[in-house]
Amino acid sequence: MDVVSIFLGLALSVGFFFVGYFFRRLTVEKKVSTAREQAQGIIQDAEKQAQAKLKEANVEAKDILYRSRQEFEKESKSRKQELLALEKRLLQREENLDRKVDFLEKKERDMAARENALADQQKQLQDKDAELLRLINEEKQQLQRISGLSADDAKKILLKHVEDEVRYDAGVMVKRIEDEARDSADKKAKHLISLAIQRCAAEHTVESTVSVVSLPSDDMKGRIIGREGRNIRALEVATGVDVIIDDTPEAVTLSAFDPVRREIARISLERLIMNGRIHPARIEEVVEKVKKEMEQTLKEEGEKLVFDVGVQRIHPEAVKLLGRLKFRTSYGQNVLQHAKEVAYIMGILAGEMKLDAAIAKRVGLLHDLGKAVDHEVEGTHALIGADLARKYGEVEDVVNAIASHHNEVEFTSIYGILVQAADAISATRPGARRETLELYVKRLEKLEAIADSFKGVEKTFAIQAGREIRVIVYPDKVSDPEVALLARDITKKIENEMEYPGQIKVTVVRETRVVEYAR
Repeated sequence: MDVVSIFLGLALSVGFFFVGYFFRRLTVEKKVSTAREQAQGIIQDAEKQAQAKLKEANVEAKDILYRSRQEFEKESKSRKQELLALEKRLLQREENLDRKVDFLEKKERDMAARENALADQQKQLQDKDAELLRLINEEKQQLQRISGLSADDAKKILLKHVEDEVRYDAGVMVKRIEDEARDSADKKAKHLISLAIQRCAAEHTVESTVSVVSLPSDDMKGRIIGREGRNIRALEVATGVDVIIDDTPEAVTLSAFDPVRREIARISLERLIMNGRIHPARIEEVVEKVKKEMEQTLKEEGEKLVFDVGVQRIHPEAVKLLGRLKFRTSYGQNVLQHAKEVAYIMGILAGEMKLDAAIAKRVGLLHDLGKAVDHEVEGTHALIGADLARKYGEVEDVVNAIASHHNEVEFTSIYGILVQAADAISATRPGARRETLELYVKRLEKLEAIADSFKGVEKTFAIQAGREIRVIVYPDKVSDPEVALLARDITKKIENEMEYPGQIKVTVVRETRVVEYAR
């Protein structure tokens, strides 16, 4: 049984194996057949796509060939037109050259004809000159026979007669020139002074006898006064100025005849207000410190003035006194600025008159030295300044010029006269004092108004302190020949309608501008 069971099991296993083998084989063959069919379908699809792409490529190639042919034909046509145009231009140039050649040949023929005519005229002129020379010689011979004199004798008589006439005319001319020089001496002197006035029309500083100190608030007035007025009294005693506290909002007024003391008080009060601590001890400390700083400031201002003017070897004490003039005014004009201007004007006048410019500048710089101490010393500032100059080692010409610049003593050199003129020039120049500044501005306005009144004028500018006026005209309204006439008309109108020192230069500008942009 066991053997049979085993045999039957083996038989069934073999049967199942063969059945599975055949079934698997059938399945594999079916899959192979399906794969072959799919591969055949893919190959057919690929052939169809290849044929479609081949057709598209053929169409694109034909389209490219067609476009290339059209472009070639278009370019060929354009080239042909260019060649035709070039040929046409060449033909035109050839025609122009032919015409120019004909014109030049005609000109050459005309020139040859003119040269022949000129040669004939020159020959005729030579013949006439020879005939004229023959006639002149004949007339000379006849004159010599009639007068009984030779040519040399006649020349001597004629020269003597001419010499007598020339001597008489020369004497008359010399006398007339001397009379004119005598009559015009005063006019020339005024002209020289007016030029100096115009060249020194500089800025100036206007001071007054009071200084105003601004306060951050009205509460600060009480702190300045202090308990029972002790702070304000301490400030007045320490500085020597009057401190005026009134109803003026946020302001305190300092009044003193001495401008240096007034400036010390102003600086000290401003520092006290800024610091906030105001009491008698602090006031004395600040005032003392400001006084020391003021001494250094005065020295620096004097040294700067001496350097600007170019004067050397001034005594150090005189330099300090010159620095004090920065805080001194006369009729609204700053005295330090006035001294500088007088020194410059003295240099100009001395240069024009061939004098020593160094001495002239020295006199101009020191002429008002006495004003630095005239409130402390009795006497006029001219005599005080002369004494100080003598004390500081100045030469006698400088001392005398300072003392005589207000005619208090007789002057012994021409520098005394020059300093009087320069002093007057600086005091009366345009803009030096308040009452003349308005007249100066009005003169400039009138000068521009005269030029503006003419037709074709666009803009006018009075420059060089009124010594020159620039007139800009419209180029389409005023031609080049009319510019000279316009300048002359403006000059005549200024001379007829205005009064002015020196001379006024009139410059008329006509300008045409053409603007292009390179892109």
